[in-house]
Amino acid sequence: MTLSVRMDPLLEKELELAARRQGVTKSQFVVDAVERALGRKNSYQLLLQAKAQVAQEPHAEKWAKAFAAEHDQPYETEASRAALIAKLRAKHGLGAD
Repeated sequence: MTLSVRMDPLLEKELELAARRQGVTKSQFVVDAVERALGRKNSYQLLLQAKAQVAQEPHAEKWAKAFAAEHDQPYETEASRAALIAKLRAKHGLGAD
């Protein structure tokens, strides 16, 4: 079935960019959005399916261990920000303010 929809040009451009990021056509993107809005696609179920597929991958256990190590210590945002600013200042020859 064919369906025509009128929308603001900016909204259409945003739709086009979002579809391109996901690697699907605008039509596929809209159909997916309508299915989710109607409750035909449950995001949580899709997440569980994706996790099950990843778990079946031959290197899944190795990946899980690699990514688990990232969570051993919490990410310190302010310390990282300060270190990044210091590196940028040193790189560009700027003194501390």
